Amino acid sequence: MRTLVITQNITVDGSIEMLGDWFDPQGQAKEENSDLLEELHHQDSQADGFLVGRRTFEALRAYWPDLSDDPTGISDYLNRVQKYVVSSTMIDPQWQNSTVLSGDPLEEVRGLKANPGRDIVVTGSITLCHTLIEADLVDEYRLFFYPAVQGRGRRLFPDGFECPALRLLEAKVFRSGITYSRYDAS
Repeated sequence: MRTLVITQNITVDGSIEMLGDWFDPQGQAKEENSDLLEELHHQDSQADGFLVGRRTFEALRAYWPDLSDDPTGISDYLNRVQKYVVSSTMIDPQWQNSTVLSGDPLEEVRGLKANPGRDIVVTGSITLCHTLIEADLVDEYRLFFYPAVQGRGRRLFPDGFECPALRLLEAKVFRSGITYSRYDAS
């Protein structure tokens, strides 16, 4: 069975909703972020599925596919990875290697997990993440904590959701001050 991983950029006060300027995807190409970018590429090499909700997909599709001269390599990864979009309204994803999952999202994700392959990564997609978390389908959390306080915004876990103790699998500190924690949720 494939591993379903939620990977999120998060402020130290727990917000994953990007309402301010604390996260810059192109900033990852700066020299002080080379160790962070190395970690991202390592994780990308372990995944062959990228799962998102429609709004996150549309935001990514508007930015990454035609980005020329991307020093981060993220556009290359997103163009080649198999993307799965959970949507009841989208018909044509208009991005190579993309499949629309229009059925029951939980059944669709269970089906993806049951197929052979490597990690399936979910990022952004706060509503989808909440649905997957509440259905106990998440195997791992990979959290990149940015040294910023946003003071507002939606959180990774749904309000009122209680999770048994997560098991820390890995932790790193990057030169930029960003920290990374990987947790087993199973």
